[in-house]
Amino acid sequence: MTARVVIPRVLSIAGTDPTGGAGIQADLKSIAANGGYGMAVVTALVAQNTRGVRSVHLPPVSFLTEQLDAVSDDVEIDAVKIGMLGAAPVVAAVGAWLERVSPPVVVLDPVMVATSGDRLLDVDAEQALRELAHHVDLLTPNLPELAILAEEPPATDWDQAVAQARRVSRRYGVRVLAKGGHLGGASVPDALVDARGETVAVVEFPGTRIETTNTHGTGCSLSSAIATRYAASGEWADAVSDSKRWLTESIRHGSALAVGRGNGPVSHFAGLWNRGGSTTRPTAEEVASDWWQHIRDTRDGIDGLPFVRGLGDGTLARDRFLAYLAQDALYLRDYARVLAEASRLAPTQEEQVFWAASAQGALTGELQLHERWLAAHAVDVGVPDATTTAYLDHLLATAARGDYRVLTAALLPCFWLYHDLGSRLHPLSHPDHPFLSWLDTYADEAFAVATRAAITTVTEAAAAADDATRTAMRAAFQASAAHEFAFFDR
Repeated sequence: MTARVVIPRVLSIAGTDPTGGAGIQADLKSIAANGGYGMAVVTALVAQNTRGVRSVHLPPVSFLTEQLDAVSDDVEIDAVKIGMLGAAPVVAAVGAWLERVSPPVVVLDPVMVATSGDRLLDVDAEQALRELAHHVDLLTPNLPELAILAEEPPATDWDQAVAQARRVSRRYGVRVLAKGGHLGGASVPDALVDARGETVAVVEFPGTRIETTNTHGTGCSLSSAIATRYAASGEWADAVSDSKRWLTESIRHGSALAVGRGNGPVSHFAGLWNRGGSTTRPTAEEVASDWWQHIRDTRDGIDGLPFVRGLGDGTLARDRFLAYLAQDALYLRDYARVLAEASRLAPTQEEQVFWAASAQGALTGELQLHERWLAAHAVDVGVPDATTTAYLDHLLATAARGDYRVLTAALLPCFWLYHDLGSRLHPLSHPDHPFLSWLDTYADEAFAVATRAAITTVTEAAAAADDATRTAMRAAFQASAAHEFAFFDR
């Protein structure tokens, strides 16, 4: 079993396909689609398209060796997939490099027979490839290639194919993936066969044929996917099963590419596109910047309100400030309940603790300060006015919908806007400022720390969310900011 790696570094050694459906181009797509970092060493330049091969150019073997050494001298390789080699000297050069470097995983897709049935290698190259097979971990031949390796006629049914794979496995001391794609019928089974020891292990993977002409490069794609997934998991059966499932999905969507007039390629990234889209997600920092700029007009409007200007310079009439405090006290009671609901919905313990602490702070810090002010001036709290009710209705309705991410976005302006105001207005105050205790609360370093934590928590969730959720979060944030403007517009 190979050591597991998070992102396998996988080297493809194969020929090219200028249409992108087979060879190294398909390998690189398969490696990426299956979670690896792909590298490529070219053995042959192939002029081909979806209708066939026109010509093949083999670069000098010395240049092939230079490519191989350039990669292995610099990069730690987790797996190697070998495809088209073309000639006996090329096979020998690759074999010599494998002996020098000893990669932890080697998968050989023995490209020996064209789709037309024509043999692609001469007798010397076939023999060299048989020798190479002794030094790899997995062979992935199609049925005609399996027959050549076995030096037998091609199998005509599945039982014969598995039996042949068993003999090849024992002869070369290597695992063999028998593939049933060349057999007729609706069933397309594969089998991982290991006859290297005293007992024979056979793991079968059922499959159903997909009626399509988009099968160009399936062998290349499957073998490179298996190499990638095995390097990541260390389990051959899991690697084959997951790769087969991925390839089936890619074949099913191949026709949507509309590439070529012959046997078209598979759609290597169809699943990723369908599940994750192709839009780059923003970072948390980008979300924060975008949202803050998105409410710029609201922030400028708050700064221009007579209430806020008077609060900053101390000229605000006391009765207006006390009326604001009474409504804010009413607001804070339900706001704390919404914070507690965010804590209940939070996916991690750290977030649960943060929102619960914020709820406690709203009650034991801000609310108590408000109530002391009101009591000192014999002001009755009263009942929520229309502005307070509208803001609370927005928060409570968002909480009731149960989406933690959208809820926290709706809560964020009450941190961010108050800290912004407090930190900008506090330097304008003086020891005799009539509202100094209010400014102290929102310019306090503890509140600044809580605000930064809230911004980080919410924007990281937005950055990780899908587009629809991120849009809903920004809308909830913007709506709360508008309610904050209304709250100060008294």
